[in-house]
Amino acid sequence: MRRTSFEDMHCSVAQCLEVVGEWWSLLIVRDAFLGVTRFDDFQDRLGISRNVLNQRLIHLVDNGVLVRVPYQDHPPRSEYRLTEKGRDLWQVVTAMRQWGDRWAAPDGPPLEVRHRSCGELTEAVPTCTHCGERLDVHSVVAEVGPGAAPRGFDRTALDPARSG
Repeated sequence: MRRTSFEDMHCSVAQCLEVVGEWWSLLIVRDAFLGVTRFDDFQDRLGISRNVLNQRLIHLVDNGVLVRVPYQDHPPRSEYRLTEKGRDLWQVVTAMRQWGDRWAAPDGPPLEVRHRSCGELTEAVPTCTHCGERLDVHSVVAEVGPGAAPRGFDRTALDPARSG
């Protein structure tokens, strides 16, 4: 069953899902963060069929998340490297990993992250870019931004007719 495209949806979350919302895509990106670059290594680690892996890699390259870089001429072989756009998914993958560590890893996290500078195990936490205070759902207020679609927030807490 093919999912509906989010291409025409005026939402940054939907646009992100359009690029990496298919489950294999984020696992490929996760492995790229772990240093996997070659097709056969992705396939071995993920246990994914070659044709599905090829489709996902093409999609990630076409959307600028990965770049294909030749490393051998005879026979021609390429590896896949994260682009700046792909590296910007680190926070997404990290948030998902940390959520999984908390809610779906009864034996503890399968992977831990150590901060290079201080050498300590760490977690990524969102902070305010202005004051440095830690952010959570209760410490922020969503506001309509300059790229909002007309009537894009009807029937939400941002709808002026619903606020009191």
